[in-house]
Amino acid sequence: MFGYAGRVLYVDLTTGKTRTEKLPQETAKSVIGGIGLGMHFWLTNSKAKVDPLSPENPLVLAIGPLSGTMFPTGGNGHAFISKSPLTGGVAEAVSHGTFGTELKRAGYDAVIITGKSKKPVYLWIDDDNIALKDAAHLWGVSPAEVETTLKDEIGDYYIRVAAIGLAGEKQSRIANIINDQTRAAGRTGLGAVMGSKNLKAIAVRGTHDVAVAKPDLFVEMVQDFHERMKGPAAQKHRTLGTVQNLTINNTLTCLPTNNFNNSYFLDAGKINADVLNEGYVTRIIACNSCAMRCEHEAAIKEGTFKGTMARMEYDNLWAFGPNCGVANMNYIIKAAERCNYYGMDATSVGSTIAFLMDCHEKGLLSHEDLEGVDPHFGNEKAIYTLTDKIGKREGIGEKLADGVKVAAEKIGKNSAELAMQIKGLELSGYDLRCLKTTALAAAVSFRGADHNRSGIYAVDIRGTVDRLKAEKGSGKIVKDHEDIYNIIDSLIVCKNAKGTFDEEFADMAKLYAAATGFEVTPQELRQAGERIQALAKLINKREGLSRKDDTLPPKIMNQPVADDGAAKGAVVTKDELDMMLDDYYEVRGYSKDGVPTDAKLKELGLEKYAKEN
Repeated sequence: MFGYAGRVLYVDLTTGKTRTEKLPQETAKSVIGGIGLGMHFWLTNSKAKVDPLSPENPLVLAIGPLSGTMFPTGGNGHAFISKSPLTGGVAEAVSHGTFGTELKRAGYDAVIITGKSKKPVYLWIDDDNIALKDAAHLWGVSPAEVETTLKDEIGDYYIRVAAIGLAGEKQSRIANIINDQTRAAGRTGLGAVMGSKNLKAIAVRGTHDVAVAKPDLFVEMVQDFHERMKGPAAQKHRTLGTVQNLTINNTLTCLPTNNFNNSYFLDAGKINADVLNEGYVTRIIACNSCAMRCEHEAAIKEGTFKGTMARMEYDNLWAFGPNCGVANMNYIIKAAERCNYYGMDATSVGSTIAFLMDCHEKGLLSHEDLEGVDPHFGNEKAIYTLTDKIGKREGIGEKLADGVKVAAEKIGKNSAELAMQIKGLELSGYDLRCLKTTALAAAVSFRGADHNRSGIYAVDIRGTVDRLKAEKGSGKIVKDHEDIYNIIDSLIVCKNAKGTFDEEFADMAKLYAAATGFEVTPQELRQAGERIQALAKLINKREGLSRKDDTLPPKIMNQPVADDGAAKGAVVTKDELDMMLDDYYEVRGYSKDGVPTDAKLKELGLEKYAKEN
């Protein structure tokens, strides 16, 4: 097959045995690659109700049909898929950089990892030579140090490494998997799954060529999209970066502040995109095959943390900044750097610290409970101290290391009312009370609260819909965006490049055909996106999730926006949410309980997966 390597690698950590199998052409065409392929392999290689941290829970690494090519942003990504220890449902996280490129050149479309090693190991993939190597000397080491060490030991600077840190080793449910030192498969706790298997890292070297079906057309599209990515559609990411969202959201009074107690941050001007880029950003880096260049590396130039460097995006800037009431950029950057060091999802860590601050200020935790830490909103020293304790699972960090849902269970005293999470995954930096179509998207997201499953926040923020109204019709808007994002994450094209696709499905169908030779219509590709969504729903149903889990945090439904402005008084009522859920399920062809009907499964060709339930 063109575009695809055509092989799947199976690794059993318990026995140390490996094998390869052919990737069936029909499977490739059905679920495209990336998250679609990963969910297919996870579902067909696992048993219902598996413990996420048991040896029986497979960890799947998958890439897309564009991986290893020179298509801008499409040649470099990879996805990890499993069952989430955080949500109990689908765990999926996409990362870019260079790792996915190398795996395709090694000759694999997916790696399915099962079992558990008796001792710490790393998986070494060197084209057809597969080995499990001792990683005792790497245990307790940061992902960046693991990468440097393995490159030195193997004697090849160009190998690519994905690794966990101390948080993954200690099976923190908010641990992630880091590649290229700053890139992360960041949400849903996949680092804990890797750690539960005593798998410290995956190192890859590939030397094979990657061929496409229609080279002339493919090169033409590469050149076209290269120019598009130098134009206005990608200007935000090339210049100031995603941190611009902080000012945009604050202006609209939809910037969650102090654990969603407010929606406007008075000190936003101290940490906005201009401050970050003018005073801290030292370089902007591109991933392999990317013509856009968007990774903003910020360095602290003076003070206690002088020399600290971290990749800064809106997500980690918001999580440690406004959500914790902090306006000290040095401490925000340091907390972000500590997340990379320990291998933790910064959004979840910052949100968990904000939750603790809220609990403390509302009298649910005493100073004695907090072991000397003073976590009040605005205390920049607390975000640094607590990030360190969470990474080590030390002291109060033990209560927080599994995210806000588990922390609320441990603290009790109605603290769950303050836990900003959906399905166990912490909310990201968009106030759902005044972005009501986004609220629906967050509620139905198969991996839990996260804007990256649909990108629907842009529809609210740009005024395409009335962001303060819950209306019938929002279901179709959410569905359409989810289907697009499912294909983006299965081809594994960077979401930051979405704006360069003039007609998403038409452009992506043409690109897919150029790479693979499989001719598909835009409608067939749209249906593939719908198929991937239904596949995720089948997984969540099998693992026990239902309509009751498609909900919103208590604050979103019961605590109106208090800040002056157009959004003042905004809240998503239960009646509004139920109306939007019914609308969404109906347009999806799902039952009232949010499950794909038999007719819909037949339409999508998913009958065989339904038997897994």
